[in-house]
Formats: sequence, structure tokens, C-alpha cells
Amino acid sequence: MNWFILIIAGLFEVAFASCLEKAKATTGNEMYLWYIGFLIALGISMGLLMKAIQTLPIGTAYAVWTGVGAVGTVLVGIFVFKDPANFWRLFFITTLIGSIIGIKIVSN
Repeated sequence: MNWFILIIAGLFEVAFASCLEKAKATTGNEMYLWYIGFLIALGISMGLLMKAIQTLPIGTAYAVWTGVGAVGTVLVGIFVFKDPANFWRLFFITTLIGSIIGIKIVSN
């Protein structure tokens, strides 16, 4: 169950990074709403990470949390914000996914 919580925490990391990108592209009240979204997503992500590390090793949990956030943020960047998707970016995202799966497999 805590692995599931950890993955959800990583997805909220993607959400707070996406809120920062949207806030950068807006002004006025809309910008502040994106910053509020950032703070909410950040709080949820950290809260879920804290819950997950109650039974998972901190090194493993943090590596998986940041990995899920990094992969998710890059994919959102490519599909939503039209970031470039060249061979090397996709290659290294694939190796990062493999590393996250490997950490999960070798963890007790």
C-alpha cells in the first residue's frame, strides 16, 4: 500500500511542477491561483511522502518519489507544454524508468 501512496506522491510532484510552469505563463490573479495550486500539490505530495516513509526506507522512497516526479514532469512537458522529444531525452527517460523499477525490485 505504501508503494501506491509513494507513486501518488510522485504524481503530485508532477502537479506542483506543472503549476509552476502555468504560473510562469500567466499574470495577475490567474498567476496567484496557479501558485496556490502549487502549494496545495506540494503539501499533498510531501504529506504522502511522509506517510510512505513510515514503512519504506527513506533512500528508496526518496529516489522513487523524485524519479516518478522527474519522469512525469518530462512527459507532461512533452505532451502538454510542447517540450522537444528527441532521441536522447526519450532514451534517458527510459533508463530512469528502468532505474525506478530496479530500485523497487531490489527493495524489501
